[in-house]
Amino acid sequence: MKQLIPMVFIIGMLCACGDSSQKRPEVRSVELTTPELQTTTIVKNYSGIVREAHNINLAFKTAGQIKHINVKEGDYVRKGQLLATLDATDYQLGVEALQIQYDQLKSEVERTTRLFQQQSISANDYEKAIAGLKQLGVQLQVNKNKLNYTKLYAPIDGYIQSINFSPAEMVDAGTAMFTLLDVSHMEVVADIPVGQYRLRNHCTDYFCRISGAETNYPMKLLSLTPKADGNQLYQLRLSFSNHPDNCLTAGMNVEVSIHVEDTVSSVKYTLPLCTVFQDNGKTCVWIFESDSTVSKRPVELDNIDSEGRAVVLKGLTGKEQIVRAGVNVLQEGEKVHVIEMPNKTNVGGLL
Repeated sequence: MKQLIPMVFIIGMLCACGDSSQKRPEVRSVELTTPELQTTTIVKNYSGIVREAHNINLAFKTAGQIKHINVKEGDYVRKGQLLATLDATDYQLGVEALQIQYDQLKSEVERTTRLFQQQSISANDYEKAIAGLKQLGVQLQVNKNKLNYTKLYAPIDGYIQSINFSPAEMVDAGTAMFTLLDVSHMEVVADIPVGQYRLRNHCTDYFCRISGAETNYPMKLLSLTPKADGNQLYQLRLSFSNHPDNCLTAGMNVEVSIHVEDTVSSVKYTLPLCTVFQDNGKTCVWIFESDSTVSKRPVELDNIDSEGRAVVLKGLTGKEQIVRAGVNVLQEGEKVHVIEMPNKTNVGGLL
């Protein structure tokens, strides 16, 4: 009988240890997410017009009589293409006359140099001869330049919009001979009202569309004139993000769409649907606290967005960490363990 008492005591102690191990609280593992601010945009449409980057007035750099015009209005010209020429007879004669003088003086300077090396002439006479040759060389180069100026070339690619003179007419230096449309890049110009101008810092995207077409061309902001015209409108200039199709030409009417952030509506946040659960008829989420516990917070939902995420209207500040896995088995104040999400660049957690 005395031997049974210690055995019963030992068995009781083992049972007590087994019960205590079963009652040890289990720490659940959870995954976290953060609310994302939902930005809503308002689209404003305005009339615009396509125009070339700018017009260039082309002129000869010297005066003369027009001999040939090699293009006509509407022609597309390439950079470096010959557009027109002047009668260069007089300029050619001037170059030839100075070339003769230059060659003669050059021979004299060569003889003077040999005499100077033999100390037969003074240094002053030698320097005068050298200076005279350089001066005549400059005059010769000026006349050669004038001869080259009798030919007018296209400085860039573009279209000849207008021709202001005809062959055999006289033109002065600097008088516009052609008007060239620079189509290296196209622009869109639109006039916007005061209300849109005040929202200029909230504009996110710009697009343009040809009337009757479905293609939207993304645009980039070039400038917005800070001064209103007589109709209280501000000029908006946009450039194409990509090279536009050939169907877009200067002078074409387009519809400009401006996407503006909605600054009037209330702030909304989006969450994965798995973070939301019902508790006594209330919609709630679990908030991960700084002491590794979770607390229940009621939220007000607005709707479900196009990506299947819950849109939260009230109850969040945007700085919370919210449980996204295992929300239906958690208890208020329960301590949890956070599972770190794998990095997108570390697929499978191999690194």
